[in-house]
Amino acid sequence: MHIAIAGNIGSGKTTLTKMLAKHYDWKPLFEPVDYNPYLEDFYQDMSRWSFNLQIYFLNKRFKDVVSIGRTDDAIIQDRTIFEDAKIFAPNLHRMGMMSDRDFDNYTDLFELMMSLVELPDLMIYIRSSIPNLVSQIEKRGRDFEKTMRIDYLQGLNELYEGWISNYKGRLLIIEGDTLKFESDRAAFRQITDRIDSELFGLFPNE
Repeated sequence: MHIAIAGNIGSGKTTLTKMLAKHYDWKPLFEPVDYNPYLEDFYQDMSRWSFNLQIYFLNKRFKDVVSIGRTDDAIIQDRTIFEDAKIFAPNLHRMGMMSDRDFDNYTDLFELMMSLVELPDLMIYIRSSIPNLVSQIEKRGRDFEKTMRIDYLQGLNELYEGWISNYKGRLLIIEGDTLKFESDRAAFRQITDRIDSELFGLFPNE
């Protein structure tokens, strides 16, 4: 079984991944932030490093999806290959930080990869406003994120909403501004009740 957590930078994907992995005894698969050789350079000069960064993510995520398809374990994944291709790369392209040539090359590669993989059994999307994202990003204090532009986050949010509105698989949307699952046990229970209903046909008690 493949469960995926989607959401903008700072939306709480990693936190929710850890909490759900522990609750359901699922195997977590985390986004490789600390080991990315391009990320710090990218935040310093997005135009120069955008294609390198996105290819790195695409390669890593495709390897993950192939690995998930070959295991019998229940996997919960922090960010998906779809977000790289449907949100991050298009956002850089429309901001003028990725050339048409690079974007077309990237898109062709993604479409080839997608012909070989399946959708997750459940996609969980954490929706969040820009002020909430900024607050969360500031709270975790990563040096390379301090130079992140608000218009960059806004562009990502717009693309996330467009992608989710057309998503064809099984989907659960969490309102991250109001459902503070990381600190509110009742809020987390609401999420697990909905997951139980989606995956196992179980309904919470009234």
